[in-house]
Amino acid sequence: MAITEAEALALTTGRNRDPFKVLGPSEDGKELVALFPGALKVWAVNDTDQNELIRPWADMPIFVGEPLPYYRLRIEWTGGHIEERQDPYRFAPVLGALDEYLIGEGRHEQLWKVLGAHPLEHENIPGLHFAVWAPNAHRVSVVGSFNSWNGIIHPMRPLGSCGVWELFIPGLGEGEVYKYEILGHDNELLPLKADPVGFGAEVPPGTASIVRKLGKHTWQDEKWLQSRAQLHAQDSPVSVYEVHLGSWRKEGWHDLIDYVADLGFTHIEVLPITEHPFDGSWGYQPIGMYAPTYRYGLPEDFQAFVDQAHQKGLGVIADWVPGHFPTDEHGLGRFDGTALYEHENPQEGFHPDWNTFIYNYGRPEVAGHLRSNAIYWLKEYHLDGLRVDAVASMIHRDYSRKAGEWVPNKDGGRENYEAIDFVRQTNDAVGRNTEGTMMIAEESTTFPGVTRETQDGGLGFDYKWNLGWMNDSLRYFGLDPSYRKDHSDLLTFGITYVFSERFMLPISHDEVVHGKGSLYGRMPGDHASKLGNIKAFLAYMWAYPGKKLLFMGQEFGQPGEWNYQSELEWKVLEDPGHLGVQSLVRDLNSLYRQQPALHRSDCDPHGFQWLLLDALDEQVYAWLRRGAPQDPHIVVVMNMSPTEYDGFRVPFPIAGRWLEVLNTDSAHYHGGNRGHGGAIETEPVPMGNEAQSALVKLPPFSVIYFAEEQS
Repeated sequence: MAITEAEALALTTGRNRDPFKVLGPSEDGKELVALFPGALKVWAVNDTDQNELIRPWADMPIFVGEPLPYYRLRIEWTGGHIEERQDPYRFAPVLGALDEYLIGEGRHEQLWKVLGAHPLEHENIPGLHFAVWAPNAHRVSVVGSFNSWNGIIHPMRPLGSCGVWELFIPGLGEGEVYKYEILGHDNELLPLKADPVGFGAEVPPGTASIVRKLGKHTWQDEKWLQSRAQLHAQDSPVSVYEVHLGSWRKEGWHDLIDYVADLGFTHIEVLPITEHPFDGSWGYQPIGMYAPTYRYGLPEDFQAFVDQAHQKGLGVIADWVPGHFPTDEHGLGRFDGTALYEHENPQEGFHPDWNTFIYNYGRPEVAGHLRSNAIYWLKEYHLDGLRVDAVASMIHRDYSRKAGEWVPNKDGGRENYEAIDFVRQTNDAVGRNTEGTMMIAEESTTFPGVTRETQDGGLGFDYKWNLGWMNDSLRYFGLDPSYRKDHSDLLTFGITYVFSERFMLPISHDEVVHGKGSLYGRMPGDHASKLGNIKAFLAYMWAYPGKKLLFMGQEFGQPGEWNYQSELEWKVLEDPGHLGVQSLVRDLNSLYRQQPALHRSDCDPHGFQWLLLDALDEQVYAWLRRGAPQDPHIVVVMNMSPTEYDGFRVPFPIAGRWLEVLNTDSAHYHGGNRGHGGAIETEPVPMGNEAQSALVKLPPFSVIYFAEEQS
C-alpha cells in the first residue's frame, strides 16, 4: 500500500502539506486514495466497471483501492444516501509554469484571471478552480457549504516556489460561498480568510467570498473607448460629478446617468465600489479589492451602469484605495500567519489614523497584487480612470507620525522608495494595458512631479487634486465679507503654483463631512447671501485653471452636511434659490465645454493672466482666460463684497465688444438680475498693463464672464 499510516493521519488531521502526493491515483497508476469523512463505502466507477475501495484504518476516513480509467467516485454516506462525484485529486494543475513565474516575480498584470475562484472546464469536466497566494502556510484548504466548512476535505496543492495553492473541484459553479482555511507557518489554524481575489462577497455580517463569473455583460461602448483618450486630455473639458451611490437617492442610482448628463458634467466619479464590511467607511476600508460591493448589485450590474454612462457620453471614474486595508480577521492581515501583505514592524505596517494595515510595497507579489487590481477595474469594468486615495500616506514614511514613530529609508529620509516605485510602475502598467484612461492622485503635499512622466522622474499621474486651492478658497469664501480684504492672498497665492502640476479642483466628499458642514453652510450671512456666495464660488471655480470636481448635493447648494445613511436633500429644490444654483452649474458646464479659453489651457500658464489684483478694499478681482490664438478670450470679473458697483472700471486686453455670457446674479439663477444682460464696449482708457478698459456693473457677491466678440 502506497499510503502510510503516518500520511493518513496527517491527512485526517489537516497536517499534510501536499495532498496530491497521497490522494488520487498514485504515480504508477496502481493505487487510488480517497478521503471522505462521514462515508460508509467508496467505489471507483466508470461506465463499465467498479472497484470498491477498502478502509485500512477504521478510525480514519481513508479509502484505498485500485483506480479505473476515467473513474468517478461513488460514495455511500451514513444514512444510506449514495452519490457520485469526480475526484479533485485526479486532475493536473490548471496554472502553468509561466503563470507561476510571473506571480512569483510580481509581474502578472492580469492576476485576476489566474487567482481567485473561476468556473471553467478542466480536462472536459466543469467545475471551479481555486487559487490563492499564501507562501508561508503549511496547509490551505477551500471550505464552504459544499464540504460542510470542513478543511480536511479539500486541501489544496502547493505550486512550486511561487507561494500559490490551487485546487480544481469538479461539479461546483457560480454562486458557491467559500473561504480559505489556512494552517499557518507555525502549524496554528488561522481564522477563516476571504479570498483576496474574490469577485463577490456575502452581505455583512457574513464575511465569506461568493463565486461570481466575469464576462456576462455584453458591452456596447466601443465607440466611446476609441474616442476617450482625447476627452481626457489636458486641453479638454473635464468636469466630474462625485457620488456615493448608496446615498444619492433612496430608490437608488438608476436616474443618475441622465441627471449628470443633463447638468453637463463629463464624468461621474464613484466613491470606492470595492467590497467593504463597514458602511461607515464609505468604501475606504476595503477587504474585497476585486469584488464590487453587494450594495450595488452583481458585477454585471455595475458593468451595465458604466456601459450606459458611456452611451450617454459620460466617463466613469472610481476611487481606488491601495494605501491601507482593515484589520478584520477575515481580511489580508497576517494572511498565512505572517505579515504577508503588510509590514511586520507596526511603524511601517500600521496606520495610526485609520487603525489599518499598510501594504508592503517592497514585496513584489504585494505590489503585483495591487497593480493588477488597478488594471482589473479599468479592463473588466471599462472604467475611464482611477482616483488614487491618500497618495501622500503611501509615499511618506512619516505620514501622520511623530519623531521616533517611523522608520527612515535606507538614506535616512522620509520618502518611501518602495511605494514611489509601486506608484510609478502602476501608472506605467495602466498606460500599457488600458488606452485612454486617467490616473488621478489625491496627494496633499508638495511632493514634486506628481503629474510628471515617470521617465522624467515623476510619479506619472495624469492629474492631481489641488488641495491647496481647495483649502484656501473655502477659507476665503467662508470669511465674513468685512474680513476678506485682509485675506486676499487666499485667492491669489494659488496661481503661483497652479501650473506646476496638472491639477483638478476638488470640492469632494471630504469637505462636507465630520462637522465641516456643506458648501452652502460654509458661506456667511443670511439665506440670500449664502446663495449668492455659493454661486460666486462655483463660477470662480469654473473660471479657475484646472479640471473640476464637485461632490453630489453641492450642485444645488444642499444646506446640510452629507450623511451616507440618507439621501440628498432633494426637497430644497422647491426653493427657487437652490434651483438657481443647480441651473448655474448646468450653464457653467455648458460654457466650460463651449468656450475653449476656459479649458484648453487649464494646465498651461499661457491660459491665465491677472487683470485686476489691487482693488483690495472693494474686493473686486479680474482675470483673463486664453485658449488657442483663434479662441475668443474670456474675462472674468468677481465682486466678493456685499456692495453693488454701478460702474467699476476693469482692464480688458483687447478693444471691442465683449458679451456677457454668464452672470451669477441673473434672474435665471434667482438673482437680482443686475448686470449688462448683453454686451459692453471697451474704451481706450489705460488701466494696469492694458490699453483698454470698461465700466462694469457689479452686483454684490457675483461673478461675470465676458467673452470676446469675434467678427
